[in-house]
Amino acid sequence: MSIQILGTGAYVPERILTNDELSTMVETSDEWITQRVGVKERRISTCESAAEMGAKAAQRALEAAGITADQLDLIVGATVSSDTGCPSMSALVQEQIGAHCPAFDVNSACSGFLFALDTAAAFIARGGVQYALVLGAERLSRILDWTDRSTCVIFGDGSGAFVIGKGENYLGSHLHTQGGDSVLSIPLGKGNSPFYEKEVEPLAVHMSGQETFKFAVKQISADLKLIAEQAGVEVTDFDWIVPHQANYRIIELAARRLGVPMEKFVLNLDRYGNTSSASVPISFDELARSGKLKKGDLIALCAFGGGLSSAACLIRW
Repeated sequence: MSIQILGTGAYVPERILTNDELSTMVETSDEWITQRVGVKERRISTCESAAEMGAKAAQRALEAAGITADQLDLIVGATVSSDTGCPSMSALVQEQIGAHCPAFDVNSACSGFLFALDTAAAFIARGGVQYALVLGAERLSRILDWTDRSTCVIFGDGSGAFVIGKGENYLGSHLHTQGGDSVLSIPLGKGNSPFYEKEVEPLAVHMSGQETFKFAVKQISADLKLIAEQAGVEVTDFDWIVPHQANYRIIELAARRLGVPMEKFVLNLDRYGNTSSASVPISFDELARSGKLKKGDLIALCAFGGGLSSAACLIRW
């Protein structure tokens, strides 16, 4: 038994932070950011938590699926920037949308949504779950060092969600973890313990851009080839590829390695930046609502991030 996507939804906050405005806060410029990353602007939450944004994306996905929150049997969320350690972001979303089902979060950084999707798919395959909500929601502006131009120019806030159910449209998936914190990490600071003696970096995103770049290009290529092999197709048979929106140059180089034209890649990082676990569902929702999808289209989803982690899956529309 496989799954199908019944509805998608996305939400981004209203506040737009442009490169020009950002250049008044930190030493950077629109040209520098555009050339190195591809981001022109990003959305920043001024009054909404990750869970509140997640709930708005969830409501839109439920409306698209034509079901109500009380019909959900499971909620699996992904986030690295929840406003609370407990309750989970998903538990708060559950309350806000009026659902009455188990809800929990997974954390695999920017790959988190695809880890959550695969987890929910396994619950449906096992039986007992008819409808599941999968969401990625991030308020990354809360955990950035706004004096570090190597990281603060990249990220944005937002949320995206799928409602999934039983079907035969999930053709393959692959999850990968290469454990370690030397390339990308988000330390939570020392905390309140008067006994802990080890020096710990303060709360912020710490990233080695060059190493992240190399890992991402390698894993996008390897993961997409692997899921194509699982489904008995070629990468060139994909009608659409929805990648994690981290860096235009990463996607461009991976496309060249795979021999796939850039026209097949769904891109919106120029408008939203890197929204971590929310980036794939936000991008997919835009594609689903664009009118471009045709029945039978093969759509590959892929992501990479801290952990280090990567993930990919193949869906038939």
